[in-house]
Amino acid sequence: MSAVAELGAKVAVVTGGASGIGLATARRLADAGASLVLVDLAEEAGHRLAAELGARYVRADVGVPSDWDRVVSTALQAFGGIDLAFLNAGVITPEPDVTAVTEESYRRIAGANIDGVFYGVRAVVPSIHRRGGGSIVATASLAGLISYSPDPVYAMTKHAVVGLVRALAPQLGDKGITINAICPGLVDTPLLSAEAKEIAAAAGFPLIAAADIAEAVLGRMIGVETGCAWVCQSGREAVSYRFAGVPGPSGAAAGRTPPAALAAHDQISEP
Repeated sequence: MSAVAELGAKVAVVTGGASGIGLATARRLADAGASLVLVDLAEEAGHRLAAELGARYVRADVGVPSDWDRVVSTALQAFGGIDLAFLNAGVITPEPDVTAVTEESYRRIAGANIDGVFYGVRAVVPSIHRRGGGSIVATASLAGLISYSPDPVYAMTKHAVVGLVRALAPQLGDKGITINAICPGLVDTPLLSAEAKEIAAAAGFPLIAAADIAEAVLGRMIGVETGCAWVCQSGREAVSYRFAGVPGPSGAAAGRTPPAALAAHDQISEP
């Protein structure tokens, strides 16, 4: 079934929708027929894109719970509900030296990258459930799967996103909602500094076009997979990252599987 047929009657919330990956994804979802609620702190860019796409714009800080009330109410009033959510808003520190990370910088990145995803999921799930189910996609990063020393706090936040997505998949599945994380490598967006882009160019390392990430997000929204972290690299289709099981207990308990009430949707241990 075509993406247009899938999304023609759907309502999508996109955070960080005024630039970069959010902007590219908003345009792709609009092309597929979805009605959009764009969330961003950049008012001028947000209003401009909303006018272009026939969307609704909400100025909101995704790390503030009360701002999510306005996002959801806007979707309800304008379109009747929410079917899809792309929780994409995020920032970097950037600071490799953990002793130099200020409290203000730490709270800013944790608020956007962790709180913004948690509060976003909590806010949209009731509406998506009432509409019969749908999809949530959160932007993580390769830094959420590897040890990324150039910005360890950013890496921490993206690991948190991946962990939350995997942990929520079973309970959201019971509500007919899929949830996935996309984990891009270096993407050509304003979040990537000019210096970093120059270094990548000098090394002949290709940056990923934001439009390619948007295509990966669309694939997750019309797909049936859930609880996955999708690696996005230049020139390759998104692929679900394979997590290995952790070692299980030894001795008399060796080989036993954990009780169902404790087991994750994939596997929390291996013999």
